[in-house]
Amino acid sequence: MSGIERGTFGTTADGSPVERFTLTNGDGTRLVLSAFGATAVQLWTRDRRGELADVVLGYDEVAGYEANAPYFGCTVGRVANRISGGHLEIEGEVYQLALNEPPSLHLHGGAVGFDKRLWRAEPLSGQPSVRFTYISPDGEENYPGEVATSVTYTLTEAGGVLIEYEATTDRVTVVNLTNHSYFNLSGHGAGTVRGHELIIHANAITEGDADGVPTGPLAPVADTPLDFRDWHTVGERLDQVEGGYDHNYVLDHGQCDEPRPSAEVRDPASGRRLEVFTTEPGVQLYTGNFLDGVPGKDGAVYQQHGGLCLETQHFPDSPNRPEFPSILLRPGEVYRQTTEYRLSTY
Repeated sequence: MSGIERGTFGTTADGSPVERFTLTNGDGTRLVLSAFGATAVQLWTRDRRGELADVVLGYDEVAGYEANAPYFGCTVGRVANRISGGHLEIEGEVYQLALNEPPSLHLHGGAVGFDKRLWRAEPLSGQPSVRFTYISPDGEENYPGEVATSVTYTLTEAGGVLIEYEATTDRVTVVNLTNHSYFNLSGHGAGTVRGHELIIHANAITEGDADGVPTGPLAPVADTPLDFRDWHTVGERLDQVEGGYDHNYVLDHGQCDEPRPSAEVRDPASGRRLEVFTTEPGVQLYTGNFLDGVPGKDGAVYQQHGGLCLETQHFPDSPNRPEFPSILLRPGEVYRQTTEYRLSTY
């Protein structure tokens, strides 16, 4: 039976209680959310035999999310991905952001981004759904403008995790939000995702330097190990990619008003399938390259490539690349982003 259960997820280091919400749909799919970082901490879904497993990496309690930096399942902002040199210029005014990814990158919103903030939470009526809200004050992480943000998670009866983002500001600023869940469709502690099959509807990437900062025109994926226009296993060409996959794919559908098919993952071992639909122009494929013995929930130890992320968003370093789709947000405008991670079997 579908519904929402409200509970606690421990306390932060300063003693603030953290709420936890368990959303359940009619077939027993469960999504567990934390108000710390507006984070997806568990996602239980059935395999081809009807057995449930938790398919997202994470921690047992809030202390893990507060102390560690893999960004498991969290809401990333104010700006996801990289800003080169932490350099941000808006209407002629320059802002220096934290270089929290040494030596020269501002990553995922800074030293204390949205993933490390305690959000307010409100269960909604109808389908199992929770809205998280956070007001980022003017000057937080040296970004201009007060930004009011909401992230609404809905567990659909069809087995989808629908995530709807909105934001407004009182000064011109930049906003680029995403979810940073690591998926392993065999189960969160089941080893690597090398055997997962992947397709991404993208003909090009934003070619980057060693730090993943775009360096030039869009680069075609054809005849490269980055080509997932047809089915390939994650591990088939992984070792040909220095450092592993951590690339922004330029989705064929571009930015759009309604979510469109963007990527799909299949796990032959379990028969689980994950389809990604988004309104965003890009998706960052990341294969957990720095997971090397990370202690996780339920006693699991996450090894390198133990999960993969499909982070729907605008492009890296967008503020410094005027040819990219803009992430500027002005007073009176509403930032909107919608992504659905749709789970099923095959």
